[in-house]
Amino acid sequence: MEEHLTMSQKERTRLGVMQQVKGQQLSLVSAAEVLRLSYRQLKRIWRRYQKQGDKGLVHRGRGRRGSRAKPKRFKQRVLARYTQRYEGFGPTLACEHLSREGLQLDHDTLRRWLLETGAWTVRRRRHKHRQWRERKPCCGQLVQMDGSEHDWFEGRGPRAVLMVMIDDATSRTYVRFADAETTRAAYDVFEGYTRKYGLPHGLYVDRDSIYKTTRQPSIEEQLADEQPLTQFGRAMKQLGVELDLAYSPQAKGRVERRNGLLQDRLVKELRLAGINQVDKANAFLEEKFLPDLNRRFCVAPAQPADVHRSVPRHLDEVLCWEEERVVQRDWTVSWQGRYFQIHQRHEPLGLIGKKITVRERRDATIQLISSGQKLQATELAQRPTPRPKPVAPKPKGQPAAAPPSCNHPWRNFGMGAGKQFWRRQKARGRATRQAARELRSASASLRPPSVPERPANNNACVETK
Repeated sequence: MEEHLTMSQKERTRLGVMQQVKGQQLSLVSAAEVLRLSYRQLKRIWRRYQKQGDKGLVHRGRGRRGSRAKPKRFKQRVLARYTQRYEGFGPTLACEHLSREGLQLDHDTLRRWLLETGAWTVRRRRHKHRQWRERKPCCGQLVQMDGSEHDWFEGRGPRAVLMVMIDDATSRTYVRFADAETTRAAYDVFEGYTRKYGLPHGLYVDRDSIYKTTRQPSIEEQLADEQPLTQFGRAMKQLGVELDLAYSPQAKGRVERRNGLLQDRLVKELRLAGINQVDKANAFLEEKFLPDLNRRFCVAPAQPADVHRSVPRHLDEVLCWEEERVVQRDWTVSWQGRYFQIHQRHEPLGLIGKKITVRERRDATIQLISSGQKLQATELAQRPTPRPKPVAPKPKGQPAAAPPSCNHPWRNFGMGAGKQFWRRQKARGRATRQAARELRSASASLRPPSVPERPANNNACVETK
């Protein structure tokens, strides 16, 4: 019974046929046709079954060491090296690094060894049904972007965010480390990608506050039938890049899967290289990691055309912060606690009370823009103080005006009297009302009882009951 449990499905089928041959229900010729074997081979199987029983049908190589099996010393050496240097690596990534050390083996073999020792476990998760979206046919037609927050330096350095951009048609990847996922970080990675590959036609991002604002549109935006934009959205509109917002992480699954690959591989590469700083990590990405990553994981697009556009001339002036400010009467403009004096040469423009655009570039320089024209201005050291209004001097020898007397009409109407006057007025009114109530109560006590009046007789008939 125990041997039956170790049989494969093929061996169980042969067992059933051999039992029918033994019971003389089938001939050897018919059994060979059923099992699709030659008569000569079936005779050998029948002889082993007669001598050994069910055990004779089990494959004789089962339980024996394979001819292509790795030596035990090699297995022990690989597992020891994995525990010493590559603990936590996936089987595929670990095999790549082991091959560089001269330890050549297949990733399935290493996975089987790691499962036997318990150094690797199989994790399976249930996923909801999603509709597959085909790749864009041309390179540069759509680029997905996302920020991946992770402990990239495994506690050896500061927390950082990896800004990832991946082309939808080819899976070509461009990444850059930043301190946090901010508008500046999005500007930096977008500029790096654009200067290296060109300006894409579309950008697919999530609904983070960097890319989508929740404020209500202003009156000017409502009249122009426009939606409010973030600084990043305004920059993409000026560059002609269509900004698409995803409603779920699965919608931009290509960049999300690339984040998972980077969190697995890049973390370990940074550990092996001993890197724990953002600047050194960015240099490592450009020089070594990204070329190898794109060489291995890029795919050919459906169409060979590259639709990236040329880099704009003033790209750094678009990837900035812009807001509108009103020019004061002293020809100054304020911006985040800083004050700028517009030069006198722009006096013919008549900018007093008008709105101009204040542009802050990423290098902290400020530009003032009016109708597309850059204005010359000087930053003031401190806030300008308004000039005091001139006061006419009093003529000498003129006495000061005396206050009005107590019987002055101005005081009779309560003007200039203050609280004391109104308190006396209220007390006088209360006394008058109290005296009137007392007089009415006294007169009511002295009045004789009233007699009901009889109705006048106007020759009218009055019914009595």
